[in-house]
Amino acid sequence: MIAASDKAISVKRTGRFAPSPSGPLHFGSLLAALASFVDARAQKSAWLVRMEDLDPPREMPGADKHILLTLEQHALHWDGDVLYQSSRHDRYREVLGDLQSRGLAYRCACSRARLATLNHIYDGHCRINPPAADQPCAIRLQLPDQTIRFDDRIQGTQQQSLAACGDCIIHRKDGLYAYQLAVVVDDIEQGVMDVVRGSDILEATGAQIYLTELLGGTPPRYAHIPVVLGDDGLKLSKQNHAKALDDSQPSHNLQRALAVLGQNPPPELEHETPEAVVKWAVAHWDSNKIPRQQSVTV
Repeated sequence: MIAASDKAISVKRTGRFAPSPSGPLHFGSLLAALASFVDARAQKSAWLVRMEDLDPPREMPGADKHILLTLEQHALHWDGDVLYQSSRHDRYREVLGDLQSRGLAYRCACSRARLATLNHIYDGHCRINPPAADQPCAIRLQLPDQTIRFDDRIQGTQQQSLAACGDCIIHRKDGLYAYQLAVVVDDIEQGVMDVVRGSDILEATGAQIYLTELLGGTPPRYAHIPVVLGDDGLKLSKQNHAKALDDSQPSHNLQRALAVLGQNPPPELEHETPEAVVKWAVAHWDSNKIPRQQSVTV
């Protein structure tokens, strides 16, 4: 959908928000949605919504519709149709086959027990010792001994060693496509040029930049906002049973999120309509005011 006030958007840049339909949005989700939306609109850019529905066992029936309704009630109106990643399996399969044919990805049969001994960095065992053809396998992207450097608009200059990350899974042993593959393919093909998201994904960015370039794409600009921690010190997430947003008070939620993002919204904004709050946010947006830290507690 396109909001009436957003008809004059620029096609030069595109931002996006990509929630997983594993439950309703919580405050941390709103922070990411609002930051990406306002950043896009402040540049007169398009803003897309992509539903990351690639993991059916974790998904909640109807969560996608609940998420979209929450976005609308908070005046975060997207452009075009919502892209469901579950409709993209054929394209992911094609890209996966291409990477394997180019010798850039390989089958991995390592068990969870073995992986647990590796301290989160895969040692390339199955690249050196290929598993039997009939053995159930994941597929890993082979990462070179290379350092990826990029300027994050919030967290500053980053240097990430791909070898220190270890070859990442792009297709799971259970047959599901992995986030690392799908996010890159879709960002390229949707023309996403600005990614504003939580800093919990910052460490995955180097591998995503590498894969983007392998597939002939141009890496987007990245801006990683602080993730929100609860009183228990854990990131607000659906897995950690974060409280769902109260959709009955959208202006209050938006005003609170803008404060966490360092935008200094006037307190009286929470008594305005959600549309008025978002309009104020776009007019006063300054990404330089977002805290340069990877987490905040609210």
